[in-house]
Amino acid sequence: MPGVVLAGTASGVGKTVATLAVCRALEREGKTPVAAKAGPDFVDPSHHATVLGRPSRTLDPWLAGETGVRRAYARGADDGDVCVVEGTMGLYDSDVSTAAVAAALDLPVILVVDASAGIESVAATALGFQQYADRADYDVDVVGLLAARARGGRHERGIRDAVAGLRYVGRTPPLDGLELPSRHLGADLGDDSPIREETLDAAARGIRTDRLVDVARPPNLDTTPSLRAADETGARIAVAADDAFRFVYPSTRDRLRGRGVVEQFSPLAGDPIPDCDAVYLPGGYPERHAAALAASPTLDELRARAAEGLAVFGECGGTIILGESLSTDDGEYEMAGVLPVETRMRDRLVGLDHVGVRATRDTLIAPAGETRRGHEYHFSSATAASDARFAFEMVRGAGVDGANDGLTEYRTLGTFAHFHPGSDAFDYLLETV
Repeated sequence: MPGVVLAGTASGVGKTVATLAVCRALEREGKTPVAAKAGPDFVDPSHHATVLGRPSRTLDPWLAGETGVRRAYARGADDGDVCVVEGTMGLYDSDVSTAAVAAALDLPVILVVDASAGIESVAATALGFQQYADRADYDVDVVGLLAARARGGRHERGIRDAVAGLRYVGRTPPLDGLELPSRHLGADLGDDSPIREETLDAAARGIRTDRLVDVARPPNLDTTPSLRAADETGARIAVAADDAFRFVYPSTRDRLRGRGVVEQFSPLAGDPIPDCDAVYLPGGYPERHAAALAASPTLDELRARAAEGLAVFGECGGTIILGESLSTDDGEYEMAGVLPVETRMRDRLVGLDHVGVRATRDTLIAPAGETRRGHEYHFSSATAASDARFAFEMVRGAGVDGANDGLTEYRTLGTFAHFHPGSDAFDYLLETV
């Protein structure tokens, strides 16, 4: 499946809107676009999935390695005929960058530049990014420009005429209702998007799909080994799935379903825990539903079942509800009380990084001595009890207290890190419960 990478000059330049507009424009031309996201983000892929009605794959070399990136791309190829990969941050930013993803797949890059306050300077910026490719750590092929927030007429013509040496593939307009708000507290998950269908259709009219398809090319998948043997384990995994628990990679769902039996349940609805060998509580936004969770009989059952020895694995938001309490601007709420930790929501970002953890004892997702890679993104801080037991030491990232992650009690494990199946965390869980 041919593809392109839409990379920004920085965060906030309009990459997600550009990705949605390009996908809508391709659909209007009879194509079946597939979206993917460079980096570990959960939010932007939710917009892709809402618009396209199919999963958006995560392409992150830190989480899954270069071969994992290629496997995820290849898996998505079954769903469409052209892939649009949205970048993360600026093209060259971070040690696990959009440039690294483009190089791993050998895909061409179309640069998204905020054109709201420039004309020739927009072209100069794009050409500078193209020239910088010779100095980058990765072999990056910058071939085109998409002008974000650009007006038509003279404004667009000035940009197009100045950008000789790059293919101009169109613009997204500065329309009211064509911006996504802050992602804090989940205000901009896909099904909460303020972008109306007619607004997105209007944005799509500014995309030159013929030029975009012309520069797209098939990725380099020749060196991609198949995923290691995925024999069924027979393990039954109960997965929390509702508005409080929404951060699950499509690859994680695929892996759990491919090797085990998945039963979903809703703590918000007060569902009983299904008959299972383990419970998986993904991340999400429990702070938005703190009162309902505190009143949910599911948390009482979690407390009892965990004490009986049921395996329970929580990530970030899942760890929060396994703790003693959650404090928000609206008050303090009692949680399940399985793990000795109290969590407070903050008005600033507390943890944002790719992380590495090393197991100091046997756990549900890694034996003692092994490492796992993940990422953290949260506006919460945690205070663990003085006698709390940690299962991981931090190789990279902040964790719960700056040095440790993986609170453990009974057979329950709670981490602030989110994990991807490329790290083997979920294979290990399925094979050991």
